[in-house]
Amino acid sequence: MSGSQIYANILSENLDDKLTLSSTPQRSTALSTKLSGVLSASYVDSEIRDALRSLDEKEIRNTADTRRRLRLDVQKEVIQRNGAIVQDFGHIAEQLKHIGMTINSLSKCCEDMRQQVTAARQENAPVLEEASTLLVQKQELETKKQLLDAFNKHFIISEEDLLVLTGATEAVDETFFAILKRVKQIYVDCQVLLGTENQRLGLELMDQSSRHLNTGYQKLYRWIQKEVKALNLESPQISSIVRRALRALAERPTLFQSCLDLFAEAREHVLTDAFYSALTGSSSENDQNPTTKPIEFYAHDPLRYVGDMLAWTHSATVSEREALESLFISDGDEISKGFQAGRQAEPWSAGDDEAFDGRKALGELVNRNVAGVARALRQRIEHVLQNHEDAVLLYKIANLIKFYRVTFIKLLGSDSSLLETLSLLGQSALRQFCTVVSDNVSAIQADIAAPTPDLRIPDFLDETLSQFTNLLKTYDSSLTPASSRVADFKPVISQALNPFLSICETMAEEINEPSASVFTANCLLAAKTALSAYDFVQDRVSELNDQLAGLTSSLTEYQHAFFLHTSGLHPLLVALAPIEETPDSLLKVPTLPPFQLQPLTDASQALDNFLPSALMDAMENLKRLGNTKLSQEMTADAAERFCEDFKFVEGKLTAVDEMRRNAVREGVEGIAKEEQELVSLRSLFPRTSGEIRVLLS
Repeated sequence: MSGSQIYANILSENLDDKLTLSSTPQRSTALSTKLSGVLSASYVDSEIRDALRSLDEKEIRNTADTRRRLRLDVQKEVIQRNGAIVQDFGHIAEQLKHIGMTINSLSKCCEDMRQQVTAARQENAPVLEEASTLLVQKQELETKKQLLDAFNKHFIISEEDLLVLTGATEAVDETFFAILKRVKQIYVDCQVLLGTENQRLGLELMDQSSRHLNTGYQKLYRWIQKEVKALNLESPQISSIVRRALRALAERPTLFQSCLDLFAEAREHVLTDAFYSALTGSSSENDQNPTTKPIEFYAHDPLRYVGDMLAWTHSATVSEREALESLFISDGDEISKGFQAGRQAEPWSAGDDEAFDGRKALGELVNRNVAGVARALRQRIEHVLQNHEDAVLLYKIANLIKFYRVTFIKLLGSDSSLLETLSLLGQSALRQFCTVVSDNVSAIQADIAAPTPDLRIPDFLDETLSQFTNLLKTYDSSLTPASSRVADFKPVISQALNPFLSICETMAEEINEPSASVFTANCLLAAKTALSAYDFVQDRVSELNDQLAGLTSSLTEYQHAFFLHTSGLHPLLVALAPIEETPDSLLKVPTLPPFQLQPLTDASQALDNFLPSALMDAMENLKRLGNTKLSQEMTADAAERFCEDFKFVEGKLTAVDEMRRNAVREGVEGIAKEEQELVSLRSLFPRTSGEIRVLLS
């Protein structure tokens, strides 16, 4: 039976007993109140639940005796349990007592230990202080050791690395350049050490690294010399390791320049030998090269011979420049930096503070490489110039040299010995050209002959103009700038054309007019024809036109005089020239000798005889002029002037006749009867100006 049921039964029995005993209303009321209090009690309380659970665990039977003894049993149980607890606490008290004794013993022991420790501390205090000092010193030593290791690692070169840097038997490779770079950095970093109070270490390390650097650069210098000597000098290509070595050696300008000198000397020898091989087909060591066509054997024409030599020189120069561009152009910045550093390392060798110019250095080195070729080229071309007296050939050679000179300026710059050689050769060719032309002029002047009867241009002028045309063609095809083409060719005109035209003028002085003018005009017309097609000689063409205009005027004047004298008009024109338009002056005309009956009749007859063949006779005077159109124009101009002169005479005669008729009609005093009976002048000279123009048209 559960504890709750027992509890309910107990309550029920108590309630029945109380109901039986309380019969009075007061007791009933008290019981009801108590019952209400019991019934209203909450069983939710945890203590009540625990009490009920305890009753359940005891498995008590629900009997009246049990219910009556429940409280006693419970109290008994409580007492028993409390007794057990007291007994347990007794054991605990004994144990606590034992623990207290143990604690006291431990306290005593600890006190003893404390006293011993204090005594030991007092005894060991100096040792601990010394140990602490030693620890601090150890820490400082470790720090110094780390600094020393770092210092040695950065500033000290190992024996193995030093052997690679300075050992003559060790190869120059990437390791060498790495060590050299490290030593240079050490030298630079030593300047930091010089900023400390104790400069001795910095000075010693700087001196040591400086010695190592100098030894390393000397080794690099000797190695480059050996490599240059071992290069395949048939090809000037420089390997990457040699290029790097030269870049590194640039920090020592003196050694760098010595290496370039050695390289230039070797290349000069090779190129000179190659030039002789190209000329003869064999080298200086008498090694035959069957694949090469010797220039001297195949270029029989002097112009081609000179051209082939110049072309070979140009090709060799281009090859040299292309091979060395990788060093001076691609690596130019690094070399420039090296030179800048080298000036600081070798202040005594710095001529100026000008920055390194890779292109300029390249041009100078290539120029030195081809210096031997330039000397050999000069000898060959001077030999050609001295052994030929063809003016056209000499001028073509001069122009060819000028063309290559312009080409070499782009390759080597203006300050080149090869360009100087070409300039001297060009001047020599022009001097030889002038000498040949002058000798030719002198030879012609020494044997001047009179013009031929047909007044054609002399043979020497024909040949001269033919040569001069070749000179014009040669110059026209040259690369002379347009701004200087006119000025540059004027000396050629002065040397190769003007003297011959002067000789022709001298020859013309030996004959009479109009032959002299016709001969001179033929020469000038031939020269003009040769020059007219080229724009750079138009100034000279203008001068020739001016000379021709003077000759044309002279010949026109001669034709005019021919018309006047042959037609018989000249005496009449001379006589009428002083006559004025006044009556008194006009009335004097009939008294003049040319206007007497017979002379005037003869003049009229001469005019009639002249007119039918006047133009043909006049053209006969100029038939030896090389330009028929020009002769026709001059004759037409002369005929026009003759017509004007005839019109003048006609007008005067008409005015005189009119004046005489008026005088007779008016009966002017002084007019004699015989004068009134005279025939009019126009009747004796009847031709009109219109008829003259028709006949001379």
